[in-house]
Amino acid sequence: MRKYSTILIAALALFMTHEAFACTNVLVTKGASTDGSNIISYAADSHQLFGELYFKEGGRQKGMRKVYDWDSQRYLGEIPQKEYTYKRVGNTNEHQLIIAETTYGGREELWQQDGAIMDYGSLIYIALERCTTAREAIQLIYELTSLYGYASEGESFSLADKEEVWVMDLIGKGNFGKGIVFVARRVPDGYICAHANQARITTFPMDKPEECIYSPDVISFARERGYFSGEDSEFSFAHAYAPLDFGGMRGCEARAWSAFNILGKGQFRFEDENGNEVTRPAMDYIEYAMGHDSSKAFPLFIKPAEKVSVADVARVMRDHYEGTPMDMTTDIGAGGNRCPYRWRPMTFKVDGQTYYNERAIATQQTGFWFVAQSRGQLPDEIGGVIWFGCDDAATSYLTPIYSSSNRVPHCFAEGNGDMLTYSPTSAFWMCNRVANACYKAYDMMAPTVLKKAQEWEAACVEKLADWDAKALSIKNPKARVKYLTEACCTAADEIFAEWTRLEEFLLVKFIDGNIKSQNEDGSWVTNGNGNIPADIKQPGYSDKWKEAVARDNGETLKVY
Repeated sequence: MRKYSTILIAALALFMTHEAFACTNVLVTKGASTDGSNIISYAADSHQLFGELYFKEGGRQKGMRKVYDWDSQRYLGEIPQKEYTYKRVGNTNEHQLIIAETTYGGREELWQQDGAIMDYGSLIYIALERCTTAREAIQLIYELTSLYGYASEGESFSLADKEEVWVMDLIGKGNFGKGIVFVARRVPDGYICAHANQARITTFPMDKPEECIYSPDVISFARERGYFSGEDSEFSFAHAYAPLDFGGMRGCEARAWSAFNILGKGQFRFEDENGNEVTRPAMDYIEYAMGHDSSKAFPLFIKPAEKVSVADVARVMRDHYEGTPMDMTTDIGAGGNRCPYRWRPMTFKVDGQTYYNERAIATQQTGFWFVAQSRGQLPDEIGGVIWFGCDDAATSYLTPIYSSSNRVPHCFAEGNGDMLTYSPTSAFWMCNRVANACYKAYDMMAPTVLKKAQEWEAACVEKLADWDAKALSIKNPKARVKYLTEACCTAADEIFAEWTRLEEFLLVKFIDGNIKSQNEDGSWVTNGNGNIPADIKQPGYSDKWKEAVARDNGETLKVY
């Protein structure tokens, strides 16, 4: 999904006519996770993307595979089908391979490649159909684009299998060549990585294939195009192909910084260029994250402060920069109820000065999001899990779906509604209903929703352990898959029904800006004469909002 570039920030009209996309990925290695799993998270953010869980059965194939652009669904062409393909559930497959992305754009002259038919979305899903490891997927992506051309902008891919986690930055050659140039780096075990619509790989080891894979012309092509002229050892992929600007820092790198800030607990531990481990405060890099000083970039990988769980990653995906200088709940833009969202476009002008509407990891335009695990200590039928959700991560739930499943829950199924067709049985639409209810009185309503989501996710950790144990006792792999499919689909149906009731509850409890009180057992506090509520609270607005209103219209509103 596309980043907010300087070009868009400088030209407000472009924001108004074509809203940019943006996504966030967090990558966790098994040595950095609480349960020894490799983890990748993804928020697929777009004002046009409908949230659903893609499913494609594997097996023997014939003929040609049609290729459609993922963003627009425009037909691009076809390629020979592989004789045998693997089942894929969302952005995972039956062999526990996980692939996610963020789009960074990069140099505009490299976006258009005439005759190209491989867009970034098709590369992800074809790789999931044909590969079992991250390394295989990286090689296939390079081979497919070399054969059929690349039809998208600059991309960062996150790839994980049972053993390794990789981050890959790539960009097309435009009409100056065919295919892509790329660099892929393995995330060192015990470390984490994050990217959010800005290429993050700078210099890289050129003689360590176990740690780094790159296209043979990644440097020479940059020289030919005039993007780089130094020594090979000084070559930086990001600086050559995706020059940094304000949008790249504030709109994109700030989100990666925030992920590191949360999981590092305010400290960045990493290896410097000499291989020495150093620790620096996250705030050392705040001027970079805020777009003020491009010289203060933070590292590609850090060690988390402690082992990271699925719940920890979900917490990151729900972030609005709380507790930082970019906290979206504290300025007047949050309104009277501390809403951490700013409606688009991304910028606005006052007296000729352009200002920025903050964009955090959690955002209103998320189509779907997930936290996926590759658990190599378990058989493939059990090990791969995608914790899947729809819409704004801060006001929606995750529920676990096994990557071996034979079907997906109806509430997530493709075709159950779309962006122009409401469906009362669609999780995307129900989660939007809950989220949009919260936006009008966020500080009152959102905590109730978040508590409900986190309680469900905590309960699902225990469910998953029970399902795993039961599945391990089933010796027949097909019977295992059948059991796991039914277990996770039943749970997804359960939380969908609960979310439907939650939306009704929010309406009753918070109608008209009031808060009705409840007893400890959840029943309503009444006046004792039937269903007439008592002890109704009216919290009003934040102090900042009241001060702003008084400054703006105090003489009219003053009480005498």
